Amino acid sequence: MPLTFADAGEENIIKKIGGKPEVKQHLENLGFVVGSTVSIVSSIGGNLIVNVKNSRVAISREMASKIMV
Repeated sequence: MPLTFADAGEENIIKKIGGKPEVKQHLENLGFVVGSTVSIVSSIGGNLIVNVKNSRVAISREMASKIMV
């Protein structure tokens, strides 16, 4: 399921990252790699704040929909 459907505070393991190669590379640079854990901290105005690799990152709902957990 896409990360956008995950519950806040729930730890999820990234299974797949979709999208164009540039999008995949951008998400990998932010720390979103297959096999790592990610959890949603909060959702504000359609954007998500997530914990990934011990840091908080804000991403758009569109980007989050490309991350499968």
